Amino acid sequence: MRKKELKLVVTFHTTADAMAMEKACRETGVPGRLIPVPREISAGCGLAWCAPLAQREHLAGAMAERGIEQENMHECML
Repeated sequence: MRKKELKLVVTFHTTADAMAMEKACRETGVPGRLIPVPREISAGCGLAWCAPLAQREHLAGAMAERGIEQENMHECML
């Protein structure tokens, strides 16, 4: 079983934004993956981007650069 650790979870209003985030991160080599939104969080589209906490500023910059709209950023034990 994987050890739980604090992660950054970015939620989105739309599935299109979640998919755009995945594409942007793959193209720029930003670590992370799409996950179902954890049940502790309520989010619009049901998908979220999970990444290491240290990537917060990099992710925010990538989203701003590409016009990806986030709903919120959460810190969760995953």
